[in-house]
Amino acid sequence: MNIMDFNVKKLAADAGTFLSRAVQFTEEKLGQAEKTELDAHLENLLSKAECTKIWTEKIMKQTEVLLQPNPNARIEEFVYEKLDRKAPSRINNPELLGQYMIDAGTEFGPGTAYGNALIKCGETQKRIGTADRELIQTSALNFLTPLRNFIEGDYKTIAKERKLLQNKRLDLDAAKTRLKKAKAAETRASQLSSARLEGDNIMIWAEEVTKSEQELRITQSEFDRQAEITRLLLEGISSTHAHHLRCLNDFVEAQMTYYAQCYQYMLDLQKQLGSFPSVYHCNNNQTSVAPIPSASSNVIGSSPLTSTSGLVITSPSNLTDLKECSGSRKARVLYDYDAANSTELSLLADEVITVFSVVGMDSDWLMGERGNQKGRVPITYLELLN
Repeated sequence: MNIMDFNVKKLAADAGTFLSRAVQFTEEKLGQAEKTELDAHLENLLSKAECTKIWTEKIMKQTEVLLQPNPNARIEEFVYEKLDRKAPSRINNPELLGQYMIDAGTEFGPGTAYGNALIKCGETQKRIGTADRELIQTSALNFLTPLRNFIEGDYKTIAKERKLLQNKRLDLDAAKTRLKKAKAAETRASQLSSARLEGDNIMIWAEEVTKSEQELRITQSEFDRQAEITRLLLEGISSTHAHHLRCLNDFVEAQMTYYAQCYQYMLDLQKQLGSFPSVYHCNNNQTSVAPIPSASSNVIGSSPLTSTSGLVITSPSNLTDLKECSGSRKARVLYDYDAANSTELSLLADEVITVFSVVGMDSDWLMGERGNQKGRVPITYLELLN
């Protein structure tokens, strides 16, 4: 029974406090009550904290969009995070494109120029996909997580203490209002004409003034204490900025690593594709001309001619000269080639072999010689050396 009485009294007291704060807040908004202003330093700290929270949220959300453009994937990752479960690993776009290219190149034939190029492009795309995955993981750990911890941790604590400070200020101003009203009533009572009534009213309102003054001292003390707690928390925003600056440097470093990797991957791929001959052996065993420029290679069977579009068109003059010549020339192998039968010679990229023409041989083939080994080699895999 005593517990029930205590709960009822506490509920009534809380309701009274809430009502008092609501009345004070409403009167302040209507300009009917005075409001205790916070000191300028505390106001600046509150403004700085609010500004930090707003921009941290914007930067964090946009970084998430940058790292994961797919909104459905972001929602899925958010749900798994809230469930404290690991999100399933999914193939990203560069990896998927790379796999398609590899599969297509395998289907067209690794021994063809187009098929081999597709495979090399696919392998590069998959490496870029791996680098992209590493960028997301590193950025999430070193940049997004600290920002999210501030929003969901430190700032929530600041917001809680700030709300408590607001309540303490309302209690203080309500106490000031009650004291002001009690003093005004005491003054009016002292002006009554009847001495008996005057004595009774003065005593009543004097007690009310004393009670209000005591309540004001308590609320003032609680307000000052809460203001100091809030100020100490808000002064930690400068440390938060310093921490976020370190995290930003980590994010920039992760991006630098990612873009440097992608640049190197594409540079290597460009060198490989740039060394491919423009006249290649098609899948239907017909000769075709492809406008693939190469500024640094002298490919057998091609001499560059500039077209109106800026691309390089090739001519088989070098090949004709070699076939009409009875001698042999040195040639560098552009990329690996596996012999299809015993009449052909297997090749390794970057090795140098001797090549010469044989009367009656298909125009797309030359005879290659490496030591005691000899066999047919496709001209599309060779670069004529001076």
